[in-house]
Amino acid sequence: MFNDRLRSARIFRGYTLQKTADALGLSLRAIQKYEGGEREPNLSLLVEMADFFDVPTDFLLGRDVYLCSLGVSVDVPPEGPPRRPKPQKSP
Repeated sequence: MFNDRLRSARIFRGYTLQKTADALGLSLRAIQKYEGGEREPNLSLLVEMADFFDVPTDFLLGRDVYLCSLGVSVDVPPEGPPRRPKPQKSP
């Protein structure tokens, strides 16, 4: 879920993968791995990401019920546009 929320926030805010990587001091490949679900950030990076995208950390973590219980709304949709299908490898 984190990877989808991260991608959604990035796209909604109009940032490219490279701009996001540069702003967070990460490599392009690192951001791709976070969005692809291959990696998860440590706590300090999670906070930096939330600050950069101007969303609560709970949004990135998918804690919607908790946010709603506090009356917090987020302007970023939980799911971004559909992903492109990965190319099929030939046998």
